[in-house]
Amino acid sequence: MIIPPLTSSSCMPKIDLHSHSTISDGSYTPAELVNYAAAQGVDVMALTDHDDVAGLEQARAVAGSLGVSLINGVEISVTWNKRTIHIVGLRIDPDHPELLAGLEAIRAGRLTRAEAIAAELGKAGIAGSLEGSLAYARERIISRTHFARFLVAQGHARDVKTVFKKFLVKGKPGHVPHQWAEMGEAIGWIRNSGGVAVLAHPGRYDMGKTTLHGLFAAFKEAGGEAVEVVSGSHTADQYRIFAEYAQLYELQASAGSDYHGPTHNYFDMGRLPPLPSGCVPVWQGWPELGRFGPQFETQRSSV
Repeated sequence: MIIPPLTSSSCMPKIDLHSHSTISDGSYTPAELVNYAAAQGVDVMALTDHDDVAGLEQARAVAGSLGVSLINGVEISVTWNKRTIHIVGLRIDPDHPELLAGLEAIRAGRLTRAEAIAAELGKAGIAGSLEGSLAYARERIISRTHFARFLVAQGHARDVKTVFKKFLVKGKPGHVPHQWAEMGEAIGWIRNSGGVAVLAHPGRYDMGKTTLHGLFAAFKEAGGEAVEVVSGSHTADQYRIFAEYAQLYELQASAGSDYHGPTHNYFDMGRLPPLPSGCVPVWQGWPELGRFGPQFETQRSSV
């Protein structure tokens, strides 16, 4: 299956459906993040904090006055085939009881994992990592990114990306296996709350083609509806590769920078390239895009 070259149009609205605030592991508060997105010319954005929706109300309070359409979102941590996978939920109901209960359970598990990571780093001669990392966790979530920021500040690595390579991945000091939500239950929380389940940044998962096809098949079978084709952590070649996967598994295509802030980001907000031709955008038919008029309605059908 051949995907045509990337299309472009200066008339297209800027859409970013994956970003993080201080509610999880981003650098900006929800309000600051929306302000930054507006300054970057973003028209439609989703706040997708890890395993938490607490920032959505604050973000929405400022989005309208800035001309930004805010999509309710979340990024849920999932265990599939003994691997950690992330699933983004878009257009969720952030007050849905089943979703809230599931996210609360995941957050409780995060603290247990953080204690285990600190113990492993202690064995490697790095003391005080739990307390140091909690100082970077400004809200209810403690993540590996907070450990990474602590380790950079302590001089153990030059930047966050290097920390992950040296300390926090399988086979390195600080790696701790963890059981997250099951894929089916996470997708169920999203869909039961009225949302769309999106497989986040598949290019980041270290797996061969056979396993990757298995992931897509399991995701589709469990009720997943879209995949991040354009991601801040994907290469241009991967845009086309995952456009092909989207077509093969009859999934819609999403796009998101996965923005965490100026010191830890793959791609800046407002700078995402368009989807490859042939993709069906996950945002097709969304009322938030009606303000761009019939010209956009025509363009988006061929994006």
